[in-house]
Amino acid sequence: MGDDTWSSALHRLWQAASRAEEVSALADDVYAPLLATPGVHLVVGTRWEDRQILRYMRALAAGSDSPVITATSRSVPEAAVREPGDEPVVTRIPVAGLDDLGWPEAELLRRTPGATFVVCTFRLDHRGWASLGVGVDASADVAAVEGRLAQAVDVIVACHTGILQRGREARRGADDALLAEASLQMDSSLDVEETLRRVARIAVPAVAEGALVHLLRSEGPEFVAATHVSVQQRRALEEIGRENLWLAALLARRGEDEDTVFLSGPELDGSPFADTAEASDASHGDGDGARPGAAGGDRHSTVISISTLRARGRVVGSITFVYQRPEARLPGSAFLRSLATRAALSIDNALLYELRRHAVLSLQEHLLPSQLPVTDQWDLSASYEVGDPMLDVGGDFYDAVPRPDGSIALLIGDVCGRGAEAAALTGLARHTLRTLLEQGTDPGTALSRLNRALRQERASRFLTAVVATLAPQADGTALLTTCSAGHPSPLVLRSDGTVSEVLTGGLLLGVLDDVSYESHEEHIGPDDTVVLFTDGLTESREAGGAFFESILPVRLAALHGFDAAHIAESLTQQAKAYRASGQDDIALLVARWTGVPPGADLLPHPLQLVKAAR
Repeated sequence: MGDDTWSSALHRLWQAASRAEEVSALADDVYAPLLATPGVHLVVGTRWEDRQILRYMRALAAGSDSPVITATSRSVPEAAVREPGDEPVVTRIPVAGLDDLGWPEAELLRRTPGATFVVCTFRLDHRGWASLGVGVDASADVAAVEGRLAQAVDVIVACHTGILQRGREARRGADDALLAEASLQMDSSLDVEETLRRVARIAVPAVAEGALVHLLRSEGPEFVAATHVSVQQRRALEEIGRENLWLAALLARRGEDEDTVFLSGPELDGSPFADTAEASDASHGDGDGARPGAAGGDRHSTVISISTLRARGRVVGSITFVYQRPEARLPGSAFLRSLATRAALSIDNALLYELRRHAVLSLQEHLLPSQLPVTDQWDLSASYEVGDPMLDVGGDFYDAVPRPDGSIALLIGDVCGRGAEAAALTGLARHTLRTLLEQGTDPGTALSRLNRALRQERASRFLTAVVATLAPQADGTALLTTCSAGHPSPLVLRSDGTVSEVLTGGLLLGVLDDVSYESHEEHIGPDDTVVLFTDGLTESREAGGAFFESILPVRLAALHGFDAAHIAESLTQQAKAYRASGQDDIALLVARWTGVPPGADLLPHPLQLVKAAR
């Protein structure tokens, strides 16, 4: 084979290498040109792993149309001495001097006329090496053969390096996509348990065959979620996460260690993930006998990794992955650290949200009455729905106050805005009105005095409120006296099912000095129901833009005949289901007048206290 012919063959080889997805795809473009070299009778290549494990051998002899291919996993300890360093090594060896124990090519070489084996050994990656050699006779230009072997090996190494690089880039792209998707999925929920379940589900099977997530509590790791590609093994994983002492001790020992640790082989002895029969009891008696990590019919040994979940300088838990796949498909430590960081932030956000939600709800409860008065003259109930706890404490409030003359005062209000300042004004407004109304102050005067107090305190926010008193009358009716300061008008559901609006008016509280408020009076009869509410109810808006206010009278009329508790809860839930936008709090106070027999004693009746709705 002339130099020009070899140059053309080498050019074709480089072109093939640029397109190849596997090194073995270059075989025809390597073997045939080498075999066409004068004096070459056999071309043979081998692939080795872990120094001495023969994975593959391919040989093509002169005059043969098809190669001899051997795929194996045979251990050849004597071949370890052939392992090259970082640079390719070309060697000339007489065929007669080849030892079969270290040279599996020897048997094939003896079948051909060649007397010398010219072989180039070279490293492919950290896990293995390879060789490419030819059997030549005395007519061969050995120096030229060595040069061609070296050039062919250069192409093979470059091809393998390119394939690895493209694989790394593809995996990096897939990892980045997975991390981005994981962040979106985990950040889309602020519920702690749901976030933890998503952390486990996202990683399986893309990252591992199984996953367990633990939260770090003051008393130690607490299992919260597990998943596995096998439903049977998922159940076993859940049991391990809850009960296995080996895993609990391991997680406790790791503490705040930030490095991801991989465990396999003897390191898993005595664990529920061990691949040996001795580990059969380690899963604490799983009913179906499945052991996550047991090799069973899977030829891949089990590996587990444990990553600490750290967010904002504190450890929130850990995630344990269970792998039953080839080593080459195990994720890298950097990827696991990135996934753990994202998971930790999502979990920490959910935990912080949960703490904040509880704090907001707790503070909100303290701004509302814990009990409502009840006698045989009226049926009282309230409903309060927090629009979004993350928006902080709202300014809605309500109360029901028995008065010395036997009447009852109903009040409801709404402070502009949210937060600590709104909460302070809420407490001031409710307790001021309650104190004044308990003393028998009429509604108009009570609102005026509250307005004066707000102006004296130089409150930067305004509020709306409405006060209504129900006073029993000798004819069995009740006198409804209503006074409003810019608040939505109450509605009255009559015993015949009709709905009317109470006429109200008046300036917002906290805006101007020396404001007076006028009262409106009307009578209500037995089984008439007065409904007071904040604008969170009426301003709930559907996707088309319509407000719940437009259908409120119809929805209230449909509740004719129900008690106060049902009316309050039903209207709240209907408004929630109706709105596609708006996150304002909803407060309702409902009073159904039960009436008194004509001529009955109108002095204050004995009171009971019932828990107010929160």
